[in-house]
Amino acid sequence: MKPVKPWHLVGVVVIVALLTLILVRQFYSSLPLVPWTAIPTLLLLAIGEAITGNSTKARIERRPDTKPVEPLAVVRLTALAKASAYGGALIAGVFAGFALHTVQLLSQDTPRGEFFVTAGSFVASVLLICAALYLEHCCKVPKQPGEERGQA
Repeated sequence: MKPVKPWHLVGVVVIVALLTLILVRQFYSSLPLVPWTAIPTLLLLAIGEAITGNSTKARIERRPDTKPVEPLAVVRLTALAKASAYGGALIAGVFAGFALHTVQLLSQDTPRGEFFVTAGSFVASVLLICAALYLEHCCKVPKQPGEERGQA
């Protein structure tokens, strides 16, 4: 399994943000208000993945007072990290598109409130992406001394 490339995630965010911006410009007046609950939800997911990354890294490195980790659990955590990174990029793109639209309407009360909610949700999504990339990094098995790349 290859690690997630950050440039792919940036591409996903930009493409989804542009598509969202186009759609929001057409349908903004008929859309419901953006809920603020995405911010704490995404932050909790990011914190959970960062903590899981720390504990997984400690278990892989067999630090004192840790149990060895099951290889299948590491594979599952890696899959979770990849899914969270791409999912976070999609979510970040949607919120970025909303924020780009509402930043133009800051003189009005409702769009101003939505701008702060969408901007906060975008930041929380970026933190989730960072935590997912960290978790993926923590799931790497360290090379044995003297082991070279490409040898089995």
